Amino acid sequence: MKKVLAGLVAAATLVAPGVALAEKLVIACGSVGQEADVCKQGADAWAKKTGNTVELMSVPQDAGQQLAQFQQLLAAGSADVDVIRIDVVWPGLMANNFIDLKPYFGEDVLKQHFQPIVQNNTVNGKLIAIPWFTDAGLLYYRKDLLDKYGQKPPTTWQELAQSAKVVMDGEKKAGNTKLSGFVFQGKAYEGLTCNALEWVDSFKGGTIVDSSGKVTVNNPKAAEAIDFFAGLVGNVVPKGVLNYQEEEARNAFQAGTAVYMRNWPYAWALANGKDSPVAGKVAVMALPKGGADGKSTGTLGGWQLGVSKFSKNQKLAVDLVKYLTGPEEQKRRALVASFNPTIMSLYKDPELLKANPFMGNLYETFVNAVPRPTITGAKYNQVSTEFRNAVYSTLSGKGKAADNLKTVEAKIKGLSKDGKW
Repeated sequence: MKKVLAGLVAAATLVAPGVALAEKLVIACGSVGQEADVCKQGADAWAKKTGNTVELMSVPQDAGQQLAQFQQLLAAGSADVDVIRIDVVWPGLMANNFIDLKPYFGEDVLKQHFQPIVQNNTVNGKLIAIPWFTDAGLLYYRKDLLDKYGQKPPTTWQELAQSAKVVMDGEKKAGNTKLSGFVFQGKAYEGLTCNALEWVDSFKGGTIVDSSGKVTVNNPKAAEAIDFFAGLVGNVVPKGVLNYQEEEARNAFQAGTAVYMRNWPYAWALANGKDSPVAGKVAVMALPKGGADGKSTGTLGGWQLGVSKFSKNQKLAVDLVKYLTGPEEQKRRALVASFNPTIMSLYKDPELLKANPFMGNLYETFVNAVPRPTITGAKYNQVSTEFRNAVYSTLSGKGKAADNLKTVEAKIKGLSKDGKW
């Protein structure tokens, strides 16, 4: 009997010539808003198509904590994850841990994507990731409340503060004491770097480190910008914002307790969802200028998919990346969760633009978004940390921006070679 059972087991494991065994891949997606659910839907569709399985790795919402998690895994040579979603500022930090995707993606495919992002993902001639979705900071506002109090969408940050105060005062008289004016990502993490870079650039205060590698963060315009926002905290900006990441800001705005919100495009689909208290009452626009002579700017965000060099199924992982970053999947993600495609032709798709009007109206905001100082390469994370900590100090009342920026200038120069990158 034992011999018969053994024979049956052996026979069951035989595979006909040319038929591949099903494999399991692990992908690390995001966890903000609908990211995990939408990623799983796409991965499951690929799995059904190919006969394989895909498992999602759990990751924290904080991008910095995600980076630390991935760096720890990759430093150990772990094969526990095959495909990793990486931030637009990580290529220089993680290039050595990913395979080169150039042999797998033809020029005809790569040319479909925004070229600056493809270039951003190329490190020393090696294509370490494929663009998946792009981001830029946007301003969300309650069009019903602005209309109610005769306020126009603000063109400057100063106008935003003024109109937020008018709406707050009016609502307070009507008994609504829970309404705040403006929420953003104010916690000391990468999100604050993005917000503060927008403030500084909008006041024409530069970009922390310029494209030539010169540290420019310590200047009067940058200090003016950060001091301006520090002056809003405890006024039209609730003090709790200093603990807000993306989801805390979205939850406050979506609950109807804020007039304005700075966030990424993903918040659009959620704010207008079936269960959202503010559905149909929300509009979105480019972020305001830093005064009449300022500029409208949004920080470049976005995420890409790369294949770990420690993956035991690299070719299969590449196939998953091809599927998830392809036009059909990028369109689906835009329709169900307002993730901005990186494939240029999709911005002319009528169905996509009907679901996300801002993607067409604010196209220039996305293609001209201000990049973070990735010229700092492997030390970007340290540079970003020093910058946002200085901004956070100012926002929380610990010193004026000029003094804090002078300190951070010295620290960033200390990280570089001879004060330049």
